[in-house]
Amino acid sequence: MRLLRSTDLALRVLMRLAVAGGTSPTTRQVAADMDVPYTHAAKVVAELQHLGLLDARRGRGGGLALTERGRTASVGAVVRTFEGDGDVVDCEGATPCPLNSGCRLRGALRRAQEAFFAALDPVTVADIVADPTGPLLLGISRGPAGTG
Repeated sequence: MRLLRSTDLALRVLMRLAVAGGTSPTTRQVAADMDVPYTHAAKVVAELQHLGLLDARRGRGGGLALTERGRTASVGAVVRTFEGDGDVVDCEGATPCPLNSGCRLRGALRRAQEAFFAALDPVTVADIVADPTGPLLLGISRGPAGTG
């Protein structure tokens, strides 16, 4: 299964903030750290804030901070939210599949997708930044003295 770019970025933003260590990097800093366009990062940050997984403060002394809910969030739940509830294949798109009424593939793919999510459900953001990942994340920071 291939994740959407926004899902991948959401997970990386959460991971980066989980190791921020009391600093509050800005969306621009996180976008630069992740080497993604600012506009894409801003959209993902807005959704993560809406979900209550991070706080975003504007102005002097502002920045991004992971909430406790964000630290304990299930990776499976984050992936489900960003990926949506759609099927792996679009059987009813512009050109509907002629096998749609009797196809068994769609159900098998849906079960595989659910198994993928289920494997991620018990994993938290805190779990995925445990050593050795956390120090590596800090190492990619471009901010002063590795603060992001």
